Amino acid sequence: MNLPRLPQPARLPLETITGSERPWGGFEQFVHNEAVTVKIITVAPLQRLSLQRHTQRDELWQVIDGPADVEVDGRANSIDAGGRAWIPRGSTHRLGNPGTSAVRVLEIAFGHFDEDDIERLVDDYDRVSDATVVAAAAPGRS
Repeated sequence: MNLPRLPQPARLPLETITGSERPWGGFEQFVHNEAVTVKIITVAPLQRLSLQRHTQRDELWQVIDGPADVEVDGRANSIDAGGRAWIPRGSTHRLGNPGTSAVRVLEIAFGHFDEDDIERLVDDYDRVSDATVVAAAAPGRS
């Protein structure tokens, strides 16, 4: 399956996060005057999201409670609380919780946000779309 050529993100992923020290502590600024969608994802113990990809958005994940298992384009990492992952549009990705307590991840989506933009490739809850199953079963696919 050939993916369409994807537009470049409007920003550099992790390099543009800024911070400032204050007398009371400090802050990190993830975006400034950009159109984004922000969510907090909660993953129950020993559960994981589908292996998926999006064509319309990039995502920045900031782990709030960790560790979280993060897979991007086949590379798996365990990310502790405070760690980050950049998910470029078009990349396959998955978030999981290997622990016994809920894991929360702050997700900032850059680009057009639509839940219908999720292409599920592998899913523990049988939510893989028929189109994905047909494409995966096509001759010559691995």
